[in-house]
Amino acid sequence: MKKILGMGNTLVDIMVRVPDEKLLHAFELEKGGMRLVDAGFIQQLINACEIYPSEKAPGGSAANTINGLSNLGLSTGFIGKVANDINGTFMRDDMISNNIHPMLLRGQAPTGVALALVTPDAERTFAVNLGCAIELAPDDIHSEMFHGYSIFHIEGYLVQNHDLLRTAVTMAKENGVKVSLDLASFDVVRDNESFLREILTNYVDIVFANEDEARAFTGKEPTDALHALANLCEMAIVKTGKTGSMAKHDGVVHQIGILPATSIDTTGAGDLYAAGFLYGMVNDLSPAKCGQIGALLAGKVIEVMGAKLPPATWKLINAQVKEIVGAPKK
Repeated sequence: MKKILGMGNTLVDIMVRVPDEKLLHAFELEKGGMRLVDAGFIQQLINACEIYPSEKAPGGSAANTINGLSNLGLSTGFIGKVANDINGTFMRDDMISNNIHPMLLRGQAPTGVALALVTPDAERTFAVNLGCAIELAPDDIHSEMFHGYSIFHIEGYLVQNHDLLRTAVTMAKENGVKVSLDLASFDVVRDNESFLREILTNYVDIVFANEDEARAFTGKEPTDALHALANLCEMAIVKTGKTGSMAKHDGVVHQIGILPATSIDTTGAGDLYAAGFLYGMVNDLSPAKCGQIGALLAGKVIEVMGAKLPPATWKLINAQVKEIVGAPKK
């Protein structure tokens, strides 16, 4: 069985439903974006959110994708860094309970926290204190970690640590592992465009981007951005929200629709889409079917708060995935 390895910022997500955008403006957060903040800022924001409904869950973009892949029945592993604290134990226990092999190194600072402000339109805006996640260093990455894996999936949030990312993708390639990258956030893309171009050109086989991230990287609208990304990678995917997504492989563009869903929180939609698409890829499905499974997972996760789905929902998803896999090729 093919296995998928992930690496990313190991964070605890706190999802807060806010009635309007006043808190975003008060803390100077750009709607729909992700801002890195210090421990003092995140605590002030947490305090300001105490009056609103909230939920806590294991998070981190690549970790969410790996969790989804594991729940689809694949063998998975994850590289990250957590502290010896309550949140670190929370993350490790969650991975073990979801049959993910945790390669979680011990950090000095507290385990990272990602606070998502979810507005009534289901858009989420992140303030992130990386904590010890930012301590993950090139020396922590070893060749043996990649043995037995076929795809190495990384989140774009890591591109700010250039040496770490370059070391990891180099080792993946040396071990014959395909590299998958989710661009993750338009503001991160905007600030690291030159380095991202180097990584995409030289190492990445599969790239995921939403339309904002694709625009930030290429300066083009979705369709033209897809073509530009596909010139750099074997497989390019651009997600266009309510209109679906597009994938380009071997010069062919595949249009992928969405499934009807009642959205209450878009947190994890892109991460779970990537899980479904990668599941299809390791099972040698067509890009259209890969995207269909991705759309299925994305549609389910936006109907709940946060990026985790309950076991009953996964049971339904796996039954639907079997139908997609068994359907005639498109």
